[in-house]
Amino acid sequence: MKKIFLNLLFFTAILCLGKAVQAQSSYQTAAGLRFSYEGGASIKYFTSPNIALEGILGFREKGVVFTGLFEIHQTAFNVAELKFYYGVGGHIGGIGKGGYRVYGGDYRVYDNASVLFGADAVIGLEYLIPSSPIAISADLDPRIEIFRGPIFNLAPSIGVKYAFK
Repeated sequence: MKKIFLNLLFFTAILCLGKAVQAQSSYQTAAGLRFSYEGGASIKYFTSPNIALEGILGFREKGVVFTGLFEIHQTAFNVAELKFYYGVGGHIGGIGKGGYRVYGGDYRVYDNASVLFGADAVIGLEYLIPSSPIAISADLDPRIEIFRGPIFNLAPSIGVKYAFK
């Protein structure tokens, strides 16, 4: 419950502090929340109209993970506000004793603290609501855990971001 409250507080602060985005089909920077088993805060920055860098600070049971992604965005289904994106990156973090990770439907509990490190990919859709600064996304983040594996894991998520011009 505390995690949900903190995430909502963070999202509200972003909405109140940012300036509104005028009607457009793209943005320069967006910050928001990502909801998954490793949910947390994310920020996305476009280096060019179709290339973005995204950083995600994810929280999980007794652990924290930072993920960095390089993404390519393309218009999807001829809708200017809808973007298909895909990319690659990596993650690093830590998990405490008694933390768990899901592998193919099974929960595995760590006997002691551990470093999490691996490679990520991402594929998804993002929609910037017209005349609004809100972008919503749904993606799949397949990843390989190197230090505790190799272990392959899928991480589906839904995101809500506030877009800055």
